Amino acid sequence: MTEPSQIRIAGDFSDKLTIETPEQTLLEFEVAGIGSRFLALAYDTLLQILIGIGLFVGLVVVGIALPNAAKSGIWFVAFIVLAYFVLYFGYFAVFEVLWNGQTPGKKKEGLRVIKDSGRPITPSEAIGRNLMRIVDQLPALYAIGICSVLLSRQNKRLGDFVSGTIVVHEKSLLDAKPVWEQPPAVQATFATTFGSERLSPEEFALVEAFLNRRSSLPGDIRFNMAEQIARQIRPKLTLPPGDLLGAEKLLETVVHERRSSPGYS
Repeated sequence: MTEPSQIRIAGDFSDKLTIETPEQTLLEFEVAGIGSRFLALAYDTLLQILIGIGLFVGLVVVGIALPNAAKSGIWFVAFIVLAYFVLYFGYFAVFEVLWNGQTPGKKKEGLRVIKDSGRPITPSEAIGRNLMRIVDQLPALYAIGICSVLLSRQNKRLGDFVSGTIVVHEKSLLDAKPVWEQPPAVQATFATTFGSERLSPEEFALVEAFLNRRSSLPGDIRFNMAEQIARQIRPKLTLPPGDLLGAEKLLETVVHERRSSPGYS
């Protein structure tokens, strides 16, 4: 399967990223600007400060309990330096790995880090883009990172260039709204729980984009695309014995299950 490719529209200078998937479906993402990224960073920094205060208090308590020789040992100083490094850089990497490209600040501002191809980032990419903060923050207040974002068409800092990532608005992953009606055949099978919540936002957006545009596709392309998308998401689903649903009806059922689940908006 070929990788998704980016499409640039001549004369279009808006902060949009349009990706053509291997299934020949276009997905559009709204690229996060410097303002929303700054607010997310400010929120994350506040949380880091609060965590740092708690860590400092803990170290003071431990330091008081230690004998003088241990307190003056180089290993204790090294531990403090390591703890600061892990808090400052590991905070972002750990959250982006565990929360699929989000930190508490990004989640609050509705942002998410994804790959240029539209796929979720990997742990190595999350670690790589955040280690580059060492350079992005130079000489102070993320000056290099801000310049990079302002000069980049897709608002990328150096860490994004190194890891091949981009920060987008979360809502753009879910904006594709299907205009089709729920057929009776889908209603009859909807009692089955397929586990649609296990699909990533990108996979769910792909399914909805196909269902929204399938009526304009030639029959053979429509059939092949439905089969390819269903084949991609089936490993994440809990299917009934025999799996007698056709590809399109499976996609319809999964979307209706996800959109009717508690907390979906």
